Amino acid sequence: MRILPFFTALFLLPLLMSAQEKKPNILYIMSDDHTSQAIGVYGSRLKALNPTPNLDKLANEGVLLTNTFCTNSICTPSRATILTGQYSQTNGVLDLEGRIAEDQQYLPKEIKKLGYQTAIVGKWHLKEEPGAFDYYKVLPVQGKYFDPVFRERGDKAWPKNTVKYKGHSSDIVTNISIEWLDKGWNKEQPFFLMHHFKAPHDFFEFAPRYKDYLEDVEIPEPSSLYDNENNGSIATYGEDGKLRNYIGSSISKRNVTRDMGRDLKIDQSLSDKEYTHASYQEYLKRYLRCVKGVDDNIKRLLDHLDKIGELDNTIIVYTSDQGMMLGEHDYQDKRWMYEESMRMPFIAHFPKNFKQGIKVDAIINNTDFAPTLIDLAGGKTPKYMHGESFKSILETGKEPKKWRKSTYYRYWMHMAHKHGNPAHFGVRTKDYKLIFFYSRHFDPNKNPKAWGADYNFEGPIAWEFYDLSKDPHEMNNAYDDPKYSKVIADLKKEIKKLRKKYNEEDGNYPKLQKIIDEHWDDKAL
Repeated sequence: MRILPFFTALFLLPLLMSAQEKKPNILYIMSDDHTSQAIGVYGSRLKALNPTPNLDKLANEGVLLTNTFCTNSICTPSRATILTGQYSQTNGVLDLEGRIAEDQQYLPKEIKKLGYQTAIVGKWHLKEEPGAFDYYKVLPVQGKYFDPVFRERGDKAWPKNTVKYKGHSSDIVTNISIEWLDKGWNKEQPFFLMHHFKAPHDFFEFAPRYKDYLEDVEIPEPSSLYDNENNGSIATYGEDGKLRNYIGSSISKRNVTRDMGRDLKIDQSLSDKEYTHASYQEYLKRYLRCVKGVDDNIKRLLDHLDKIGELDNTIIVYTSDQGMMLGEHDYQDKRWMYEESMRMPFIAHFPKNFKQGIKVDAIINNTDFAPTLIDLAGGKTPKYMHGESFKSILETGKEPKKWRKSTYYRYWMHMAHKHGNPAHFGVRTKDYKLIFFYSRHFDPNKNPKAWGADYNFEGPIAWEFYDLSKDPHEMNNAYDDPKYSKVIADLKKEIKKLRKKYNEEDGNYPKLQKIIDEHWDDKAL
């Protein structure tokens, strides 16, 4: 056995220790409105189409979280929660008009303290300059699908320093991230890169190379597209069904204000069923073509990490800012507390430390993202964050005994953008969901000219309850079933507890609090 000379060993020791202590890079990939039922590994009706082979591979080599939820299913509030680790009322972003200033950009600030170089590329949607990042190149507001303009740090004051690219945004966002990894990343530091696609946000403009993808395929339809059975309440369809044509933007002709067929220019002379079918097929094909572009570009990104020798030392996270209704209950868009809208996909890949090829049903929400990423980077969750780290879940595949048993949700907006979603809040456990539609805007005088808004609409107030263990597709509002009275009473106690814990009570909105108090013990009609 050969023994190294003393001085040689002494010289090599710091290098060996340095190699052992090298922190992992973190690549956080987030798309916009990519719902879990459009990811093959989640096993939905779309699985047979094989829409996401690269994401499926990532999940099969990593951890798939099956009960991850947003706290507010709309872009700006969800992104603010991810960045701050806080519920909306604490971080101040209740709706799409909210903004996060540099001093509130907690996630990059905390990660930077741990020795990371930070960068964000793609969709931002939080209005203020993302100045807490070392590098940024972000889309203005929603950004454009084709030939997008990006805002970057430069000689001019934010937001005037811009650069324009030719091509499709999914390709360009990936090009920029790859270029930063090659030329902008300081290899002496681990990187924390937030790579944000615009796709598949509406209106689903896909790269031309995907125009024939799924062209001759019949996309499977949800049964609730045609028969919504006992889903909903008077808050979603009105007394005697008087609001069915107004609440919830539709796939069919049902909603007279906004239906998908009109946006997609489907032939209005078709019968109702033919129109719904044609509208759904076109909607899903455009949406999945955008998803295909995301999935292919993720492969490009991972291939590049492999090429530069960093794939094995990079924690990869894939998620979306919320889910999306793909025709379920004859709804489009998101916003609802229903499963397809509230659920976020979450895939984590780091084979050297995470369990591989497993599914975990622990309840996670997006306040937990920042604490977990900070923990993975070697830090501790700041006390000002509401969320908790689920690093141990990724590493062991096991849910801690004291992990949360429920998650609180609130859609603060009300009847916005012609989508017709009433304001509501509620709680979800693994087995049950309770929703309270209070159906009022928190400030009806706020921005009265907001596009497609009807903030002054005062809709019916109602509760909805779903037994998810027996009714996973939420087809039977069982709020009036006496056998659930004890469960519902316990869930109401849980709502009160969570609202207080997370600063989500309505002390600042006495009119709303009055409605809550008056209708808390309502019986079903």
